[in-house]
Amino acid sequence: MHAQMEQDAQQAAPLTLTHLTERLEQTGDRFTLHGAAGWMQGRTMYGGASSFIAFIAATRAFPDLPPLRAAQIGFIGPVGEDLTARATMLRTGKSVSHVETTLWCDDALVHRATWLFGSARPGNGHRAADRLEAFTPPEDASPVREHIHAPAFIERMDLRHADPAGPRQSAVVRRWVRLRDRDGLDPVAELIAIGDALPPGSMRAMERRGPISSINWSLTLLGHAITTRDGWWLLETASNHMADGFSSETLRAWNTEGVEVMRGLQSVAIFG
Repeated sequence: MHAQMEQDAQQAAPLTLTHLTERLEQTGDRFTLHGAAGWMQGRTMYGGASSFIAFIAATRAFPDLPPLRAAQIGFIGPVGEDLTARATMLRTGKSVSHVETTLWCDDALVHRATWLFGSARPGNGHRAADRLEAFTPPEDASPVREHIHAPAFIERMDLRHADPAGPRQSAVVRRWVRLRDRDGLDPVAELIAIGDALPPGSMRAMERRGPISSINWSLTLLGHAITTRDGWWLLETASNHMADGFSSETLRAWNTEGVEVMRGLQSVAIFG
């Protein structure tokens, strides 16, 4: 009895992302995961965690892929703690490979992503990624206070304030974010895992508290040798347009040197 209770407690304990990858069981191009505790927000898994699982499935199914360059992700339905993942090679060219991943819960498609991997090749010009002119480094930034209404997955991360200097912008949220447990993860996997962590910038324009939900996420990595210091990434969500229960958001990420490393677009559902 005590052994069963201990086993049940271990299964329900919050898992790090590394533990999630260890639980991801592979059979050919299919993967199964049971008990993804600690990464839920309401009835669905946090979008960064589900996308992280999909990315890991893609790279495990096809281990010789070149660096990730971009992805298009659709959050189709609620992703539960128990799921099945499938990875399919759509096309392999001379330098670019497209991999599709799908996540399934109770035989329902809940998450679909297309991952674009590309090898470096001789270029025809160069344009460096944008840099922030002024920002507060994470070591000097104040921690974000825990909020009673914060989703459970936020406990897996450290957050610090990083709003731009001057008056608060009406539809922009900016925070330093890092995973508390990131052993064994490469920087790209970290970025995917935390890239959807912030609320939308449109939250600042909401007339009252209400539920929100990410619908999709299109991202581009700005380079293939991405690094940062001590796991910290500066994330920003900015609303481009909010009306009729939807918001268009631009998502950006910088490293601790102020170099932009990822940019994306996202549609968010804003409920009453």
